[in-house]
Amino acid sequence: MIENYTKIYFIGIGGIGMSSLALYFLDKGKTIGGYDKTKTDLTINLENHGALIHYDLKNSKIPLEFRNKQDTLIIYTPAISKDNIELDFFIKKSYKILKRSEVLGLISKNKFCIAIAGTHGKTTTSIILSHLLYENNISFTSFVGGISENYNTNYIEKGQDIILVEADEFDRSFLTLKPNIACITSIDLDHLDIYNSKKELQDSFNEFARNLEKDGMLFKNFDLGIDGISYGFDSNAEYSIANYKTINDSSFFDILYKNGKCENIRFEMPGKHNASNALAAFAICKNLKINDADLKKSLRTFRGVKRRFTYVLKSPKILIDDYAHHPKEIRAIQNSIFSLYPEKIIMAIFQPHLFSRTRDFMDEFAKSLSMFHEIVLLDIYPAREEPIKDINSSKLLNKINNNNKKLLQKIELKNHIINSDADVIVVMGAGDISNEVEKIKNAILI
Repeated sequence: MIENYTKIYFIGIGGIGMSSLALYFLDKGKTIGGYDKTKTDLTINLENHGALIHYDLKNSKIPLEFRNKQDTLIIYTPAISKDNIELDFFIKKSYKILKRSEVLGLISKNKFCIAIAGTHGKTTTSIILSHLLYENNISFTSFVGGISENYNTNYIEKGQDIILVEADEFDRSFLTLKPNIACITSIDLDHLDIYNSKKELQDSFNEFARNLEKDGMLFKNFDLGIDGISYGFDSNAEYSIANYKTINDSSFFDILYKNGKCENIRFEMPGKHNASNALAAFAICKNLKINDADLKKSLRTFRGVKRRFTYVLKSPKILIDDYAHHPKEIRAIQNSIFSLYPEKIIMAIFQPHLFSRTRDFMDEFAKSLSMFHEIVLLDIYPAREEPIKDINSSKLLNKINNNNKKLLQKIELKNHIINSDADVIVVMGAGDISNEVEKIKNAILI
């Protein structure tokens, strides 16, 4: 059905998931356009590929190319406001309108589909798996929720035999997929604007698992109470990691599995959580009949994911950029950094993402952040939300059990960093904090 449309218009085209779809359709020769509220590297890349994008939310700005409903498909992300005037315009004009997740379901239909799900780890696992498939000449196309350092893109295409998708639990989007291979990396309470309880979230993941095609395989983190092929650090897992250690920011470990052992793997992303993501990708590839030696070689050449424990500087101070926006992700980052740099003073700069998430996990955020030697908070990044009364970064700051803490505006970061004794600075958040990283780097280098 979507093949019949020559023109495709995206509302929220700059989103990490939407932009990969736009690149896919550009590859297919479609005329692509869309709206986003902010010009970013992602939208600039799309414009450089020929997409017609505007940043002023007015119906008059919709290009003439997309004014014919007969040949134009509208794709939107559920992250946009339901009263978005462009979406309302296309609804009233009776255009064919699909959610991003529905389009992914249609693209992967009648293809061999691999879907990676989980409240944390799905992006890194998807990109590691994409790299392993690419390096081993497997025919695949992947739509991922981050930028691969190896390929500098969130859309990786090397054929069409396999469709690899990052399966998003937000808005239950992943339930449009019927994968042949699925993976669940984690199920931690999140998106309480969608799910009212941990049980509702768990039920949604259970339904995702039931959507497997006949004879499909589910890989799952050993700690999850769900049936599937298990992986993890526990020796009882069907795929397990042994002899884990870090040397000079690199991880080294062995992978054990039934009737096999892949020894002395070197992996350039530090942290046990990242090693676990690599293990999941390895396990899937073993079931695609890729041999140990080739997987070991490919893992060695994986360069990482942008904003996933990304080293921006290593001297004169260490600066790390990470997308962490949930208390469990912050704890994973904290554990990794303190393990790597036990003698150094470590500063966390954190921008909370969403008023609702800050409200729902206020105490957990405070506990996770309290573990750093120095904490800097920025104001909450609202994303798709309106402010919630009495929910703000000042309230979170007061709950942090550490006297070395401050709430700053972005413009104040430079002077604060210049005067700080911190040896390691980690920048965390899923909002626009990433735009400040280069400024922080320059402040360090002064």
